[in-house]
Amino acid sequence: MVLSVSVVLLLAIIVVMLVRKQGLKTIHAIVCVLLGFYLASSSVAPTIDELSTNLAGVIEDIDP
Repeated sequence: MVLSVSVVLLLAIIVVMLVRKQGLKTIHAIVCVLLGFYLASSSVAPTIDELSTNLAGVIEDIDP
């Protein structure tokens, strides 16, 4: 649960930065959010969740 909240917060910050600094239009950001909601309710959601969990594990295992 902590990981998903952190990822959501990080992605939200990235979207806000892209809207403000890189010229991403607000409508594009809204479309991306809607895509995320539809993906979360689709049959692909468990695969995406597993992929992000595995990626977080790989990043966690990297020694600085």
